Amino acid sequence: MSGWADATTFAQAWANAVEQDPSAPFLIFEASDGTIAAWSYEEFDDVVSRVAASLVHRGVDGGSSVHLALTNSPIFIAVWLAANRLGAWIVPSDPMGATAEFADHIERTAPVVGFCSTRRRDAYLLAVAPGMAVFEVDEDDSSFDSFGSDRLDEWPDPDLTDRAAVMFTSGTTGRPKGVEITQANYAFAGRTMANAAGLTADDRHIVVLPLFHANAQYYSFASAIWVGASVALMHTFSATRFLEQAASHRATVASLFAAPIRMILARGAPADGLKLRHCWFAQNLAQDQYDTISAWLGCRPRQLYGMTETIPAVLSDALNPPRADTMGVVTAGCEVDVQDANGESVPAGDATNVDDHPIGEIVVRGDRGITLFVGYLDDEDTTDASFRNGWFLTGDRASRDLDGRFYFDGRRSDVLKVAGENVSTVEVESVLTAHTLVLEASVVGAPDAIRDEVPVAFVVAADAGHPPLVDDLHDWCAQRLAKAKRPREITLLGELPRTSVGKIRKFLLKDEVQRQ
Repeated sequence: MSGWADATTFAQAWANAVEQDPSAPFLIFEASDGTIAAWSYEEFDDVVSRVAASLVHRGVDGGSSVHLALTNSPIFIAVWLAANRLGAWIVPSDPMGATAEFADHIERTAPVVGFCSTRRRDAYLLAVAPGMAVFEVDEDDSSFDSFGSDRLDEWPDPDLTDRAAVMFTSGTTGRPKGVEITQANYAFAGRTMANAAGLTADDRHIVVLPLFHANAQYYSFASAIWVGASVALMHTFSATRFLEQAASHRATVASLFAAPIRMILARGAPADGLKLRHCWFAQNLAQDQYDTISAWLGCRPRQLYGMTETIPAVLSDALNPPRADTMGVVTAGCEVDVQDANGESVPAGDATNVDDHPIGEIVVRGDRGITLFVGYLDDEDTTDASFRNGWFLTGDRASRDLDGRFYFDGRRSDVLKVAGENVSTVEVESVLTAHTLVLEASVVGAPDAIRDEVPVAFVVAADAGHPPLVDDLHDWCAQRLAKAKRPREITLLGELPRTSVGKIRKFLLKDEVQRQ
């Protein structure tokens, strides 16, 4: 498969949408105080030109990086678009992250400019590199007055494979990996996801997932821009208000994880006036949960599977009727296989019982920098190890049936999915073992009714006679890890269970979690 022939840049995709229908609605924003602001494509393009002029004034040009530690806000969108139109690239971080995480991302990407909230400035400013300009902004602001009135009228013409973003995602090493995304990657994500959802200019996405995450960028904003659709952006996710908000903003399309859906079922209620015709979701739901949310939404959600590295969702439920128990089929324009450890395709199962289907690893092939990510930032070894014979190794296991449906069968051992976020157990272990009173630590996943799974830690003291206090370890983690990465429970052990060659027997720790 080759995506070069019809590839375009994200900067051009935005310019095309503005030119196609300048007066079409683009963005509706509901702020934390409930106020609503709205822009057409033409109006927001004017905002983008003002933000771009401000960035250029502070030294941003083609190839520069811009760091973002912002919650969902019009400023995030404007900076993203302005940077990409300038040929620069963004580095979005979890805005609720700790200073150490910000510092790590900043050190590795050398941003010229950084954006943080006035509400969380203290943690951010401690991470800022010398000479780096910082915008402290109100995430509810819709006036953009702080950016001045100057506008940028002459735009560069970025190349397809110019870097557009580096998004950090947890992997099997302690340090998060920086996924390199290009201009063409964003455009391909937009086109592929728009086609998969049957999106038109009359559609409106409701976005409640965080903008620093690939889901909101790839599946919602990029796809909307590709067809000139509109987006209703909520400042944060509210389980109690989601259905009401979707109705009031006349949203037709949504994208969620299984965990937020379960929160909606637990705390929300049906709402009148819903116009949703399509809803993506990631990760399995129980059949009763699926049936109830389908009734509440007025449409049957369609499951998908993708990673930051795969760009679009490479699997999506395109069959009718959609099903709760399958990841879907290969998305049009993507190439996916299930392979064994030798790189051989695993046959589709012809048995009625999915549990009897042959299992293998999900692998993805594409043009790197066009339909697939480029690689990991400054880490050729990890990049090389992530590919085999041109196939990207996801580390996730699945089977498939003769109709082409894929069925999830577990994830890589060192990465947890906490409410849709990748959390490296090795990263959490590294933070714990950095404590002076800790000798070693092992982290496993524990089932969670809302977030799918959460980290649970087992710790061995450096001095058995002077062990750390569990509360102190929780505080240690809170200062260094984003909320999703912090262990829900920390248990002190005399020693970790090991095999004869010294490997930690994590399955025994998981058994202990089940007994707790």
